[in-house]
Amino acid sequence: MLQFSTWKTALISLVCLFGILLAVPNFFTEEELESFPSWMPTQHIVLGLDLQGGSHMLLEVERASVIEERLESLRDDVRSALRGARIGYTALRIGDNQVSVRIRNEEQRAEAVTSLKELEVPIGGSLLTGGGIDEILVRDGDDGVIIVDLTVEGIAERISSAVTQSVEIVRRRIDELGTTEPTIQRQGEDRILVQVPGLSDPARLKALLGQTAKLFFRMVDQSISAEQALATRPPPGSEILYSIDEPPIPYLVEKRVLVSGENLVDAQPGFDSRNNEPIVLFRFDTQGGQRFAVATQANIGRPFAIVLDDQVVSAPVIQSAILGGSGQISGNFTVEEAADLSILLRAGALPAKLTIVEERTVGPGLGADSVAAGRIASIIGLVAVLVFMVISYSLFGVVANIALAVNIALITGLLTFLQATLTLPGIAGIVLTIGMAVDANVLIFERIREEIHAGRSAIASIEAGYKRALSTILDANITTFIAAVILFQLGSGPIRGFAITLAIGIITSVFTAFTVSRLIISLWVRHRRPHSLPI
Repeated sequence: MLQFSTWKTALISLVCLFGILLAVPNFFTEEELESFPSWMPTQHIVLGLDLQGGSHMLLEVERASVIEERLESLRDDVRSALRGARIGYTALRIGDNQVSVRIRNEEQRAEAVTSLKELEVPIGGSLLTGGGIDEILVRDGDDGVIIVDLTVEGIAERISSAVTQSVEIVRRRIDELGTTEPTIQRQGEDRILVQVPGLSDPARLKALLGQTAKLFFRMVDQSISAEQALATRPPPGSEILYSIDEPPIPYLVEKRVLVSGENLVDAQPGFDSRNNEPIVLFRFDTQGGQRFAVATQANIGRPFAIVLDDQVVSAPVIQSAILGGSGQISGNFTVEEAADLSILLRAGALPAKLTIVEERTVGPGLGADSVAAGRIASIIGLVAVLVFMVISYSLFGVVANIALAVNIALITGLLTFLQATLTLPGIAGIVLTIGMAVDANVLIFERIREEIHAGRSAIASIEAGYKRALSTILDANITTFIAAVILFQLGSGPIRGFAITLAIGIITSVFTAFTVSRLIISLWVRHRRPHSLPI
């Protein structure tokens, strides 16, 4: 146990040196790190929301909007299916989680049911599991009415899909802000937890996540004025939408969509060359560019509306055909509003509106207090352990303290290297690890004492102490490591932070006890050849 080859000694030294180098940048500011050599690591530990402040939001997907959008889509599918089969119908309506339609000719009723049955396509299946969920069911009603129901399972699957899709879109939007290590995860059936450490402008985050960002390009209806439509009612196929101006301006807009935001491939903020006002430059994919070119070519001289979340951003007049597949959106934006709109368009539209259920802002002052308290607790715990080890084990206690210092450096270095987010419970895990880190050495040293009392020689006692304590130490640490893994898998947020630091601390403490301290004692034994041990 006390024999170390040259390559083992070199490997252990390199691991310790690497951990210390990774930990060193945490003791310097960003400005001081700029003067470091290029080969030196310069990353800091990522601090969590409770340590550096930031924004915490709990979002909820609006179930009603998911169901409403699906019913509208299903109504269009029913209309298309009946028209395709040349079946006359009337009273096509959306009701309570269902679409109903009355067939004019009773003789075509069976044929209509057969045509609509083709819409009963299972959803949620996969190549591996197959099958799927019956989202809709077609049934006969009274008085020649056919009812297409949305099933409970189908609604649940749609909402689950909307939440999954929303998580990814929210992640893309927040990543565009350039924040560090945001936490974005699903909670329950229809909620999303968002934590963004270090965010200085929570209002901007709220605005970004509060918009669905559904973009459509639609023609302005000029058959009557918007004021006339408000006084009477809009013509069939058109509706009144209001602009984003203050006060809002009404527009009569056709419901037919020329091009949607789904065809956008890029959006960037810029400035209008004519008046230097902030604008958003966009670019369509091939299909969107072709449709936009055809639409603008056929409507030269007419205004078209750029509609974002049922609000008219701008309504420019088409001066000429736009054939390049690109254009610009202007709307009296500020520079930040143009940048945020670009982020929304690049990230894509949310499948449903998100409602903010809970919102908290943690100030950096609270985080600084937490860091200071954690630092004080760590120092007190560390000093107490160091003093106890020296008093109890003399020179061997000094060796254990050196191993403990290396252990703390390795924990800090690994957290920095992995860019794991350190939270207040994570600091608690480090403090706990400081106490646990010397457990292995205590077991080894007590075993060495027993061997000395049994009459063994100094070197034989050290050999036996390390060898016989190994299984006990591994059993104790493996069970604790399993507990840390379970905490990480089943916990969330702060619990995971605690589990990560605990697991890393267990690995490094076993490593330092059976390599670092043993290597130091081995070198001491080789140099001094002791007949008795100062323990």
